Amino acid sequence: MADSRDEPLVLGIETSCDETGVGIVRGNTLLADAIASSVDEHARFGGVVPEVASRAHLEAMVPTIQRALKDAGVTAKDLDGIAVTAGPGLAGALLVGVSAAKAYAYALGKPLYGVNHLASHICVDQLEHGALPEPTMALLVSGGHSSLLLSTDITADVRPMGATIDDAAGEAFDKIARVLNLGFPGGPVIDRYAKEGDPNAITFPRGLTGPRDPAYDFSFSGLKTAVARWIEAKRAAGEDVPVRDVAASFQEAVVDVLTRKAVRACKDEGVDHLMIGGGVAANSRLRVLAQERCEAAGIRLRVPRPKLCTDNGAMVAALGAEMVARNRAASDWDLSADSSLPVTDPHVPGRAHTHDHVHEVSKENLYS
Repeated sequence: MADSRDEPLVLGIETSCDETGVGIVRGNTLLADAIASSVDEHARFGGVVPEVASRAHLEAMVPTIQRALKDAGVTAKDLDGIAVTAGPGLAGALLVGVSAAKAYAYALGKPLYGVNHLASHICVDQLEHGALPEPTMALLVSGGHSSLLLSTDITADVRPMGATIDDAAGEAFDKIARVLNLGFPGGPVIDRYAKEGDPNAITFPRGLTGPRDPAYDFSFSGLKTAVARWIEAKRAAGEDVPVRDVAASFQEAVVDVLTRKAVRACKDEGVDHLMIGGGVAANSRLRVLAQERCEAAGIRLRVPRPKLCTDNGAMVAALGAEMVARNRAASDWDLSADSSLPVTDPHVPGRAHTHDHVHEVSKENLYS
């Protein structure tokens, strides 16, 4: 049996939105998952403010990295590589993470891996359930993304099957929570209120589920509008809004569409594994309904624990470790943030000489 110390030890940095995440993994073993969130700073605006997020990342970066190293019981010199989210995400926020990763990699004389945020959300499941089957269908649902992806090789081949054409699921949760005066972020609070409501109390529309609609694409803008108008009509009539029933009925409409399309994609592609990731994957009703429908269809469901579903550095480290293990090309020093990095690029490799890209000055180990 191979010594676990032979597996790559990688530090991952995630700054695509409002979470400063730093994770450290050895192979598929999670050693540290340190997070500094700026969500409270955004709450009064009802959503993430890019400039606020970028400044928060700057302040949190070094302390969060130091905390992760301490939690993992390793030193920076022990690392085999530095991975960082290169995109997609908020441009300013991404730049903070990429700049920090380049500085640490250069000073330590370690290879740098710019990786894709969405592919990282898929790869994090390896820390929970072991190596991903190939192929794997992935349903990623968050504040910025609602996507169906088919992965035959998480480091090199991720194919988009479908995506949202307007609001992402998490964005719809935030907007309905705001209409109901429940605060921000909306996902957790809607989930909490929905547990005490009736999911069948109100029939809300299921977007893009008609026979001529795209089979795997999502649309939640119409649902959001329908819920908001229903609430407005109640208030205009001087009636009380049944918040719990609205939350439950809205949530049911979202998870019904998500799980129905994901299972259909698995069947159509002959894939017997479905992985669900992203912040909305922490939703309790989504997990229950997905399990029921997967069992009925003979599909094995893989969902990481809630903490690994939201944005975190562990997922970036997990994909970085897989890059090292599969001997993928590291990134060049001119790696830049790409706010619209396509999921078809799981990572941003350097040119042909990249594996020897560690600069001579960095080999002297500037880090102390």
